[in-house]
Amino acid sequence: MAELWVDRTGTRRYTGKSSRGAEVLIGSEDVEGVFTPGELLKIALAACTGMSSDRPLARRLGDDYDATVRVSGVADRDEERYPRLEEVLTVDLSALDPEARERLLTVVTKAVDKVCTVGRTLKAGTEVDLRIEVEE
Repeated sequence: MAELWVDRTGTRRYTGKSSRGAEVLIGSEDVEGVFTPGELLKIALAACTGMSSDRPLARRLGDDYDATVRVSGVADRDEERYPRLEEVLTVDLSALDPEARERLLTVVTKAVDKVCTVGRTLKAGTEVDLRIEVEE
């Protein structure tokens, strides 16, 4: 499993890193060129949905199909959480007859519900433990 961490690079600016060499810029909404933590949460959900639906869609539509997963949700600033996130998976199914389309949509929905770890975690809730280590 990859190690993940963030390094502070400025006031309310961080760089998220993985031991696999990936990096993502994180910061406040007023900083250009960065994602906010909430945006990353939403992107993780959309990516998980896309990846979870990839096999059934590719099996039926071919490996070169196009898809976009849009995700949105407004934060409740009184509670500092997202009470609702909405996703829209857009994919061209015009080559399928209505019956085949419905079967594929059912399979895709079941696949996402079964294997999208991010979505399943958000729906179920999770325990988060924070430990603070003090350097001397």
